[in-house]
Amino acid sequence: MEHQTCPVSVQRSQQRPPTMLPAASVALMPSSASSSSSSAALISAYAPEPPTPAPSPTPYGGYFFPRDGHLSNESEDIELHDADDTSVEHSDVEELPPLERLAHDFAALELDQRKALLAALFRASDTATLSFVLEFVSPLLKVDPFRVLPTELCLRVLSYVDDPKTLARAAQVSRRWAMLVSDDIIWKGLCDRLNYDDHFTPAIAAQTASAHRRSFDNPAAAANDAALALATATAPQTQPPTRPVSMLVASPPTAPTPLTTLPVTVTSSTLGTTEVIRDLPLMKSTYTPVLAHAYRPRTYRAFIKQRYMIDSAWLSAGTVAARHVTTDQGVVTCLHLTDKYIAVALDNSRIHVFTADGRLLHTLLGHVMGVWAIMPWGDTLVSGGCDRDLRVWDLVTGTCKRVMRGHTSTVRCLKMSDSRTAISGSRDANLRVWDIETGECLHVLTGHQASVRCLEVYGDICVSGSYDTTAKVWSISRGVLLHTLNGHFSQIYALAFDGEKIATGSLDTTVRVWSADSGQCLAVLQGHTSLVGQLQMSGDTLVTGSSDGSTRVWDLKKMVCVHRLAAHDNSVTTLQFDSRRIVTGGSDGRVKIWDIKTGHHIRDLACTFEAVWRVAFEDDKVVVLASRQNRTHMEVISFAPPADEIL
Repeated sequence: MEHQTCPVSVQRSQQRPPTMLPAASVALMPSSASSSSSSAALISAYAPEPPTPAPSPTPYGGYFFPRDGHLSNESEDIELHDADDTSVEHSDVEELPPLERLAHDFAALELDQRKALLAALFRASDTATLSFVLEFVSPLLKVDPFRVLPTELCLRVLSYVDDPKTLARAAQVSRRWAMLVSDDIIWKGLCDRLNYDDHFTPAIAAQTASAHRRSFDNPAAAANDAALALATATAPQTQPPTRPVSMLVASPPTAPTPLTTLPVTVTSSTLGTTEVIRDLPLMKSTYTPVLAHAYRPRTYRAFIKQRYMIDSAWLSAGTVAARHVTTDQGVVTCLHLTDKYIAVALDNSRIHVFTADGRLLHTLLGHVMGVWAIMPWGDTLVSGGCDRDLRVWDLVTGTCKRVMRGHTSTVRCLKMSDSRTAISGSRDANLRVWDIETGECLHVLTGHQASVRCLEVYGDICVSGSYDTTAKVWSISRGVLLHTLNGHFSQIYALAFDGEKIATGSLDTTVRVWSADSGQCLAVLQGHTSLVGQLQMSGDTLVTGSSDGSTRVWDLKKMVCVHRLAAHDNSVTTLQFDSRRIVTGGSDGRVKIWDIKTGHHIRDLACTFEAVWRVAFEDDKVVVLASRQNRTHMEVISFAPPADEIL
């Protein structure tokens, strides 16, 4: 069969030379020749049917790569359509460099043709070339799932991330990732899983959840509010004191200062006018204003970042925000922390009141002997001591509002059940219930045969521990005895009460756990070898400290010791714990931090003291009261990051 050619193609081929194939295409053409009949059959089989009017031909005229994607095994001189019918764009392609022209031609192929060409190239490549192709192609095949998945599924995936640091890094991947990570619903779930939710203000949480925010507010307003609140709390009062003798303290400098004496002026209103009696240099102070703890985050993301930075600072950092040194010796008997105040009582008849960040507000003078018990409630503080009196103080003005008398010996312990009811225990073996608004004694609780050493209050129930080896359970409102807890063989020095369980620590080295409802002893916890003088209970966890230098963590569900901490070389004088850590202080002058879950020692605070009397901490600070060189030292160590680093 003779080869039939297109007349138009022949005529044009006589006028101009045929168009040359690209180099890559020529290399792939078979070298063997076949008959003209086979060539005609190939053209007739794969040539596109001529449309009307005829379109511009493809770069390869539709002949070299068949529609089925397979290369032809036959090779012969196939005449291509001339370029006269091509568009301007095709003419421009001819002028491109060879590699760019090849890429353009490859892009013009159909999918099956591309696959066939690549398969031929790969079969002709060596191992090194294929390795290069693999390294080059692998990144191109990776797909960002968050770009193709719906937003709801992306948020669902991110909700399983339990590490705040991982989420923070994810926000740096791309704008899409940053938008997803900024959704506060993710951080709210993380807050719940990390047990941070109990520290977040409910009002702020409701605002955050309802707004479902994806951007963060500027904390400047919160910082200004905090500064205003602090300035209001520390502003000097213009009204004269209403009691015969009261204390007014000159405002400390607002900038960091060296240890300079802060004068305390005692004033009297008995003559109807304010009269300066004397100046007493009671305290040397260094104070650095720290407002970071007053900043309240407005989103869950900012809140978790603040919490994460605080927890990290507990492990390795901390800044001394305030340091106060008394000019005389005094043993610290009580330390209390509230949202607004730090209250410290000493055995030299003085009570020092500071702001929450350690700025000295007042030194309360009125007791004539040592102060052994104090209890703050809002802006009110009740105190008792060796002079057998109870005094009610206004912490805003620093004035004594009233004096309540009735005990016949030292007031040794003191608690409050509500804003106007105080319960005091004395060495006269009695407890008294007071109305601090009127100064009236509501009930006298008798029954102990020796000094009342400690007491705890929960709701309307009061539990007292005595040197007569017993503990008693009382009804505050009715003033009656409910249960007497017998079992210890020596004096009771400490107790803890959560409304259901009572734990008592004694000189007989044991800790007993009681039922508050029935008064029955549930367990006897043994292990200490000396006086158990420190107790704290929360949920099913009890932490005890002893004069043998050890601290023990107990599981009250199983009534077993979980961790034994070789805490100090001498007596454990103070302890406190929360859901993450235990802080202990001892007569060896050291303050230690422990992991409550593992019992591992985290670190010692960088404090050099001769003896530590009291330690109390909150989420972002720890307050240490200790002795050094016959002086009482107070240090406020802050772990709070600056407010501008939280966002």
